Amino acid sequence: MPISCPVSPLKISKEEFAKLDYQIMQLAFDSQNTMGRLCDEIIYKNDLKARIEAAGLGPARIEVPLTVSHLNFFKVYSMDLVVADFAVCELKTATSLSSDHDAQLLNYLLLWKTPHGKLLNFRSSKIVSRFVNNPITTESQKSFQVNTERWRDLDESTKRLRTLFVDLLADWGAFLELPLYTEALVHFLGGEQSVTQMVPLRRNGLPLGNQRMHLLTPEISFRLTALNTSFAAYESHLHSMLQHSPLKAFHWINMDHHNIQFVTLEK
Repeated sequence: MPISCPVSPLKISKEEFAKLDYQIMQLAFDSQNTMGRLCDEIIYKNDLKARIEAAGLGPARIEVPLTVSHLNFFKVYSMDLVVADFAVCELKTATSLSSDHDAQLLNYLLLWKTPHGKLLNFRSSKIVSRFVNNPITTESQKSFQVNTERWRDLDESTKRLRTLFVDLLADWGAFLELPLYTEALVHFLGGEQSVTQMVPLRRNGLPLGNQRMHLLTPEISFRLTALNTSFAAYESHLHSMLQHSPLKAFHWINMDHHNIQFVTLEK
């Protein structure tokens, strides 16, 4: 299976999730009141797990692995806390919750095929929390359109990049976090040491330093994004970088929800 977990999620209603969440939050407040707000994340995980199990709210499992694989590539994620085999709680000790935290939890919900999760930040003076909901069904995740009108297969490496990415989408679906797809592409294209290189940039002959890029060949770079706005502006910036590099082309793949755009930019 491309996605595996030792714990299978139970199917529950939004009301059942909310009822359990209310009880978990009371215990989370108790934990912060007892331990303060300066502990490391693992301290709160262990303390909240113990409190949940003592309250009889079902099994509380910490650092539950989620494994994503494709052929000989695999990546293991770790869900902070899973309660009663259906409630996913992601614990943070951050200055504040950010959109990256929401994206991380949504990625777990998509992988585990469950609709609801909760973010909890223990570092704030009083616990800050928010729900993250997964509106995407498995069917919807694998329902995407590929647009290659602006793509050019410049050589065999370019064809392989396009084929690899479409295969990943067919196996995993869309909407997962961007680094997962990038890591898989780098793996299949030769590995980090081979693919990730420093490329010199110049302006009017003046050396400006080296830019980290992913290369298909010494003259062709590739980039993966997940933009749903400012597409034209981003393309303009890619052109600017290309013009000041020794490269001859960028291959750019953008994941805009169900729309997957393949674009080749040449000097």
